[in-house]
Amino acid sequence: MAKIGFIGVGNMGGPMAVNLIKAGHQVKVYDLSVQFAENVVAQSQAGTGSAHIVASPQEAVQDVEFVISMLPSGKIVEDLYIHQQAILKSMSAQTLVIDCSTIAAENAINVSNAAQALGIHMLDAPVSGGVGGAVAGTLTFIVGGDQAAFEKANPILQNMGKNVFHAGASGAGQTAKICNNMLLAVHMIGTAEALQLGVDNGLDAKVLSDIMLQSSGRNWSLELYNPFPGTMENVPSANDYKGGFQTDLMNKDLGLALEAGLQSRSTLPMGQLAKSLYALHGRKGWGKKDFSSIQEMFARDEDS
Repeated sequence: MAKIGFIGVGNMGGPMAVNLIKAGHQVKVYDLSVQFAENVVAQSQAGTGSAHIVASPQEAVQDVEFVISMLPSGKIVEDLYIHQQAILKSMSAQTLVIDCSTIAAENAINVSNAAQALGIHMLDAPVSGGVGGAVAGTLTFIVGGDQAAFEKANPILQNMGKNVFHAGASGAGQTAKICNNMLLAVHMIGTAEALQLGVDNGLDAKVLSDIMLQSSGRNWSLELYNPFPGTMENVPSANDYKGGFQTDLMNKDLGLALEAGLQSRSTLPMGQLAKSLYALHGRKGWGKKDFSSIQEMFARDEDS
């Protein structure tokens, strides 16, 4: 089993670290929140591996084979690896870095280049599947970086996920992830809009959902993450839109997609509209709720 340093064990990183410990790995755990780190230890007691809380990122990366990070922004990732904390300088050249944050491809390439200059391999490996997928160990990993490094990391990623894809060179994982999330935002908005149209015209949302699932409007949001309350169990819409993937995070990812589109001179009218709608939704107080709460934007006022 491997020795792993895991940095950032919040809502997503925590369950991922727990699954590594349950798979038998020895994991050093670091987070700015000691409570998050303690939660990982508490939840992994039944595992065959071990968890050890460390006091600094530098300590987390010493004497390990893999370093995994799950952090909220590109700036924080760059600060950790090459600027303020500069932990690349604290690790062995034999260590493989796997950053699972969703950040701009430019940030991932910057860290990869800095790592390469020290003889260290680094992969960008953002995930899809949300908190539920992290807990269940069914995440999809979208990986950018060297083929040999990908093959070395694959068994570790398989302990945390169900699907692992090699998207291409450094930064490719991030690019593929933001393309996916832009499409996710677009079809979630379209699903919510269509369901509300049906309900406003007298249809039952569950019946309409069943019809569209057997028709050409079928999509992931409708099939597995229905945004209309009362249509599906065990999804955020059944729990006042609590849990899942926050609107604020969708906003962040859509911003990354638009930035990438500017650099590549791509035409993104649907992505731009989705960003505007999610930004407005967040400003109306839904930022910490699941992104499927966009359904509420289309709900008619009871008095109208």
